[in-house]
Amino acid sequence: MWANLVLNQKNVINLNNEQITSTLKHFENKWYSKGGVIIMFEISGETLRLIKKTCKGKKHLKLTVGYLTGNNSIIKIYNENGELDSSIKYHYEIGSITKTLTSSLLSKYAFENKLSINDSIQKYIVELREDEYYPTLLRLATHSSGYSEKLPFNKREYFKLILDLITGGDGFSRNNPLHMDFNKMKMLIERNKLKEVDYSCEYSNFGTSLIGYGLGIVSGRGYWDIMNDFLYNELGLSDTYLGTSNNNLHGYNRKNNNCGNWKWNKENLISPAGAISSTAEDLLKYAKINIYEDKPYLSLCHKKHGNGTKKYDMGLGWMLLKKNNNVIWHGGGTGCFSSFLGIDKEKKAASVVLANYQLGRNDDENIGFSLLESLQKSKDE
Repeated sequence: MWANLVLNQKNVINLNNEQITSTLKHFENKWYSKGGVIIMFEISGETLRLIKKTCKGKKHLKLTVGYLTGNNSIIKIYNENGELDSSIKYHYEIGSITKTLTSSLLSKYAFENKLSINDSIQKYIVELREDEYYPTLLRLATHSSGYSEKLPFNKREYFKLILDLITGGDGFSRNNPLHMDFNKMKMLIERNKLKEVDYSCEYSNFGTSLIGYGLGIVSGRGYWDIMNDFLYNELGLSDTYLGTSNNNLHGYNRKNNNCGNWKWNKENLISPAGAISSTAEDLLKYAKINIYEDKPYLSLCHKKHGNGTKKYDMGLGWMLLKKNNNVIWHGGGTGCFSSFLGIDKEKKAASVVLANYQLGRNDDENIGFSLLESLQKSKDE
């Protein structure tokens, strides 16, 4: 059979219908089928250039880059010397990609009529005064609630955090600065009074945390337990969970110092905004669930619900590329971890980038979008 394969200059192999299934099994890590034709996809030179640039000087880096095209997913791992053995499964802190999972559970509860996205948070935090305005779950999920991006920090804490980020200080890298118990949450809500308007988009960890708290109240089990159950039993993501206790990879700062992992626990109510750890394999599986909407409630997350920035609109938790709302994406970062997940629902393609380092500004996003654009082009050929 192999003698009859003809590879032309566009990297396309023409096969008859009887050969397609058999050939896919041999080439499932490099090829996908399109209209009776087997097409090879290779990571572009531009994406490889960005990967090489990102890896430079990072002695302990494990940069995992993965992509999904159709039903086939590929994982590659790089360090400063080149490509590594991709059979090892690394667990990364995925930071704010957690927000998309929190919003996915929100959409499930809305689909099941357990809540409405137009409910005020006061419905689920009954200790709040009833004669005040509080934002809806929808405004929290679209970052249009009016809550400052600085929360839950005060001005002094926020200034110190920014200073640490600029100077490469170890405080932020080694120790999770995000802590909030119920009393602090209630106090911050009461102090930050809002009006009943759609505020301009301002990214808010605090806002997503309130959604998570509400989901925990609705479930009767608390956010931590219900989210782990949702990840494992509903989405089938067996290597995705809250916290870092099962992680096999430490993070490193710009000075190549070991920063370990951020610590999270059930009592930390900021968890819904960034506490989840995962693998590239699981995130591509999650991308596939979103592409094919195996869970019908996820479509609610993919619709435009609000204006974002010049670059993106807002779904529930997801950012929708303004020039093409079929592309949904989110990035994430903790002390010494960086992450990106991008999905093109129309082209049925996705890219994931995970790193155990503080990467340069938008490095993971640039790699992820470069890879996703290459996948999109390959679908058009």
